Amino acid sequence: MSGSTSKRYPAELRERAVRMVVEIRADHESEWAAMAKIAELLGLTD
Repeated sequence: MSGSTSKRYPAELRERAVRMVVEIRADHESEWAAMAKIAELLGLTD
């Protein structure tokens, strides 16, 4: 993986993603699953 996350994504996007993961965590089997869903919702996946 090249570059750090802090350089690839604006702070506002990272903060929003973290808030969203916290909000939906209970609806998913794991924190990783919640993070994957948020990445999908924010258009951060292929």
